[in-house]
Amino acid sequence: MDEIRELIQAAAATARKETSEEPEPAFTGSVAYPVDCSVDRGLAGAIAADTKIGYVNGSKGWLIYRGYDVFDLSEHSTFEETSFLLLNGHLPTSAELAAFEEKLRSYSQLPPSVIQVLREMPINETHPMSALRTAVSFLGNWDPTADTTTVEAETEVAIRLIAQIPLLVGAIARLRHGKDPVDPKPNHTLAQGLLYAMNGEEPDAKTARVMDVALILHADHGMNASTFTTMVVNSSLSDMYGSIVAGIASLKGPLHGGANEQVLYTLEEIGNPDNVEAWFTKAREQKRKVMGFGHRVYKAYDPRARILGPLAAKLTSADPEMKALYETAIRLEKAVTEGLGTEKKIFPNVDFYSGIVYRAMGIETAIFTPIFAASRISGWTARALEYLGDNRIFRPRAVYTGPTSVDYVPMSER
Repeated sequence: MDEIRELIQAAAATARKETSEEPEPAFTGSVAYPVDCSVDRGLAGAIAADTKIGYVNGSKGWLIYRGYDVFDLSEHSTFEETSFLLLNGHLPTSAELAAFEEKLRSYSQLPPSVIQVLREMPINETHPMSALRTAVSFLGNWDPTADTTTVEAETEVAIRLIAQIPLLVGAIARLRHGKDPVDPKPNHTLAQGLLYAMNGEEPDAKTARVMDVALILHADHGMNASTFTTMVVNSSLSDMYGSIVAGIASLKGPLHGGANEQVLYTLEEIGNPDNVEAWFTKAREQKRKVMGFGHRVYKAYDPRARILGPLAAKLTSADPEMKALYETAIRLEKAVTEGLGTEKKIFPNVDFYSGIVYRAMGIETAIFTPIFAASRISGWTARALEYLGDNRIFRPRAVYTGPTSVDYVPMSER
């Protein structure tokens, strides 16, 4: 897969060159609580925890997992190794990785009753993320250790879910098209297993490698909405299954993981590259949000989009229809960044190109966000486990803006 490695190397070189002079942002270093910080609505700017798991360098457009640049991990690592890193804090030895992979394989079976629950849903009318949410909740009822909320017990649940969520995504994808789920193959990596679970066909090496990179890129990303949701639920000593159900529900939203679906719908609405400028002019007049652009943290080009963009170009080059979709995206990126980027530092985020990559693999749009969940499960569980080690239930305050001394009026006088 030298061509994929070369694309990642080029993306990394561009990122490091363009942002080398950018200042290092805040939110690093040791923390002594209580912390003074400026907090905006939606907890923007709030410091709710400290972590060693991941760091988003918004000024430079870099993403770090446990100290490792995501460009390097995408080039050299695998999703299994990256998941081990997030959970354990270090890259595994060959023996540790073999043991981790063996444990993942031991959990790579779904209870038949979970498949039956999916079969009994109105699966074509149910959003796949809602189906995934229900299936994960049901999995918890079949795990006798689910309510043991120690770090050790919940680490086992985390590994189980890293193995099983890709199988659930594949089962949902197939059932939506009237096909039976397929049994996993023991020799598959997580990326290969996810593709096989969806398609029932052995993936080629190039497609499997691209999926592996995509899973690595989506694995963790700071205190985003779904990660925070997972941590909040887990901090009450609920259980890991329930915490992940909550994370899935949060990720479903179009302002979060669901944005990658919306990008494809936008590109399809535009139709072809020649329509981009007129469409964007109208969108600006209507003050319409263009999905796939901008980020609460990044003030530079999202490093994940730097990798996924060239991968999208590579995967779409041989298909005229897909090539036109990609060229529409390129024209839209140019229109948005020239119209808003220099002024407001708005650039493509991970959602803008990930959907094109998945579409080029033959994956239907509705399954994009479940694939996101199959990756982010590693980051969700790693951060929930880290916080659980020194747990304190989350309990922010709201500023009350209503009256405080209204006299009660009897029903007869209202």
